[in-house]
Amino acid sequence: MGQSSSRSGAVVSGRRWLALVVLCTGVLMIILDQTIVNVALPSIQGDLGFSQSGLAWVVNAYLIAFGGILLLAGRLGDLVGRKRIFITGLAVFTAASLLCGVSGSQELLIARGSSRASAAP
Repeated sequence: MGQSSSRSGAVVSGRRWLALVVLCTGVLMIILDQTIVNVALPSIQGDLGFSQSGLAWVVNAYLIAFGGILLLAGRLGDLVGRKRIFITGLAVFTAASLLCGVSGSQELLIARGSSRASAAP
């Protein structure tokens, strides 16, 4: 009986480490994505003709949507399932990031940037 409880403790401990790695990977994606956008701002300004205030909207659209959706997504995760919401958010975030990369106008980039934030893992 002592061995089975020891094994179940090891399994729980392993699952906790896996959950921590997945969580850290999601946070890394968010930070890396924002860093890439900040590095690309001069190219975005040149290619799409953004003004300085327009460039601020590229970053702020993401941050405003991310902050607004964060609590809602947490509650939705409690109701529907954390894993399902995380996987769905990851897929939508990846697709929205791809669409941001191929945006051809200022309006599309800002709109897609805010939709990308609403799906951040």
